[in-house]
Amino acid sequence: MNNSNHLIIMAGGVGNRFWPVSTREKPKQFIDVLGCGKSLLQLTVEHFKGICPLENTWIVTSEEYAPLVSEQLPQIPESNILKEPCRRNTAACIAYAAWRIKKIDPRANMVVTPSDHLITDVIEFQRVIKSSLKFVSDSDAILTIGIKPTRPETGFGYIEAALGNSSLSNKEIFRVDSFKEKPDLDTATTYISKKNFYWNSGIFIWNVQTVVNAFRIYQPQIAQIFESMLPYYGTDEEPALLAEKFPYCRNISVDYAILEHADEVFVFPADFGWSDLGTWTSLHSHLSQDLNGNVLIGNDISIHDTRNCIVHTENCKKVVIIGISDCVVSEQDGNLLVCKLNEEERIKELTKQK
Repeated sequence: MNNSNHLIIMAGGVGNRFWPVSTREKPKQFIDVLGCGKSLLQLTVEHFKGICPLENTWIVTSEEYAPLVSEQLPQIPESNILKEPCRRNTAACIAYAAWRIKKIDPRANMVVTPSDHLITDVIEFQRVIKSSLKFVSDSDAILTIGIKPTRPETGFGYIEAALGNSSLSNKEIFRVDSFKEKPDLDTATTYISKKNFYWNSGIFIWNVQTVVNAFRIYQPQIAQIFESMLPYYGTDEEPALLAEKFPYCRNISVDYAILEHADEVFVFPADFGWSDLGTWTSLHSHLSQDLNGNVLIGNDISIHDTRNCIVHTENCKKVVIIGISDCVVSEQDGNLLVCKLNEEERIKELTKQK
């Protein structure tokens, strides 16, 4: 294990697409959506075991969710839980972590990952991450992980790779030609047919000097804020100073802020069973199904004449389902959801009104 490898997990997201299991008070990253006894955040930390030391693991979250992080990850030093005083998207989140790490380890390698994604092939995932960290440790490259697509998905951004232009030091890594917004179905189908388009996983790897310099060049306003705080990181003055300055950060994603402007941007096309688990449908497709296509997460679930459903009722004493298809059934804390899988996009808006 390289003691200069640092892991930054972005865990401040808010969302209720998995309502009623996930809520504003306890969003997706903090729940056991897979029914395995561990939250997605806890699983994310496990995936990096042997790659980044626990003392080099940083969780960036909101002040509201910091107690949940401490509760679920007691092995992470309290000082490594970075509390954002307000939401300012991924650029500010990553910049804060980068300058915080730069103060204690100016030669650090960084991998940045969301906290709520699914990885099913952990061995291949770790191979890709280890290879990526070695690549950025010897270069000033910005590296992102591209996922080999299995369908024309309209819910993800895409990375167009220059497959004829691989890195000299790693033949699995290629220059990025362009980043693409979430497409419509026809455009996504065209991307898939070209064979050099990959889903943007939101996983980034670079060394700390590279990303700090990129912010200085392409986002000087954000860079100035965190550079000015350099003497105070790790001190008692840090929280108050952060609360004062952080709200002035530009509200922008790191994709728009850095990746779309930088020259030395590369992609590592990979296939390790990745999903961003944005919907009940995506969860259904990635979990083990019975012969009728049903996914059951709970203690005593009895189904009859039921097909292609996902049932998530861990806290119910007994559940009996008869004669439905293509549905999600979920219960949590007295709240019950029953809806067609193709209607689940309405969950977020309808639950927001309650």
